[in-house]
Amino acid sequence: MTTTRAALAASVDPATRAPLDELLLSMADDEFVIGFSDSEWTGIAPLLEEDVAMSSLAQDELGHAAALYTLLAEIRPDGHDADAIAYDRQPDEYRHARLLDHGRGDWAMTIARRYLYDTADGARLEGLVGSSFSPLRELVDKIRREERYHVMHATTWLERLAAREGEPRERLLAALEELAPDAATVFAPLAGEERLVESGVLSEPMALLEARWRATITPLFVHLGLPMPPAAAHPDRGRTDHREPFRWLWNEFTSVRRSDPVATW
Repeated sequence: MTTTRAALAASVDPATRAPLDELLLSMADDEFVIGFSDSEWTGIAPLLEEDVAMSSLAQDELGHAAALYTLLAEIRPDGHDADAIAYDRQPDEYRHARLLDHGRGDWAMTIARRYLYDTADGARLEGLVGSSFSPLRELVDKIRREERYHVMHATTWLERLAAREGEPRERLLAALEELAPDAATVFAPLAGEERLVESGVLSEPMALLEARWRATITPLFVHLGLPMPPAAAHPDRGRTDHREPFRWLWNEFTSVRRSDPVATW
């Protein structure tokens, strides 16, 4: 570790280290998985403008993931770098929300998943705006400035699909129904979460952030006549037991790294 990295790692309260590690890992994995998944639309989106838009959104998410993995590497004492954390784990070791386990699917599925994730991520980021861990607070400030455009994009498409009777709305409703059991898993409770709140890293428990998220999206869902997502079916498994679509994606995004693990890129 460099002196700076060692100093940052030493500055973290030992009682907070493990919960902070889990928080950063869950956030980074969320951004990493949705970024890679949505990058698959490049070249095949329904409109040329959406090729550009989805590529830009995916690039943003992967950039956020890289920054979060880097911060995580800096507070870990094991010396592993951001790439090792991102690529050198088995599928069951990833801690992204099960909402993101669902495959890319059609355009309606992608929009439904992105709207649910981006609005939930926005509520989570709000809970970190005044974080006592200054490196995270500063990073969240930057991420929030970019994420607001993600929400605007997803909202515009959600409204567009919901307003078109027939196949567009039917596909959207089918996607929301499939995602429903996992829609709230961004807020799956974290081990040691109470310590994060006590120390001021997180403003309030995930359950309260979920309630704020629901209050935020309810008016639009009511206006569009869409069913509100229920509570997570298995909140204790909200970031584990990943499905086959993610295992396929994992094979894709780790293939180059696994082909030569010691290469320098």
